[in-house]
Amino acid sequence: MYLTTNRFRVRPGREADFEAVWTARDSQLPQVPGFVSFHLLKGARKDDHTLYLSHTLWASEAAFTAWTRSEAFRSAHRGAGGHADIYLGPPELEVFTSVQHIGA
Repeated sequence: MYLTTNRFRVRPGREADFEAVWTARDSQLPQVPGFVSFHLLKGARKDDHTLYLSHTLWASEAAFTAWTRSEAFRSAHRGAGGHADIYLGPPELEVFTSVQHIGA
């Protein structure tokens, strides 16, 4: 498994706007080969931002890389820069490869 995350620092008072942008977008992920799951998580509120984390699980690094080079990726991210006023800086991408998995 391959996990990608993006950390978003959202300006105070703009949380609803951020959530609306994400929940209204056409992610196209369910149709992408190798996609497993996606979560958008809301974290702690700090003095200058509220932390959000997008969490996408992939079958492999190759599946993720193929998606980033696809038309579906470009379509899902079209206009993403148009909401810069919501964020306190750019998102921070982090990627992880599975070392161990324990299921239910």
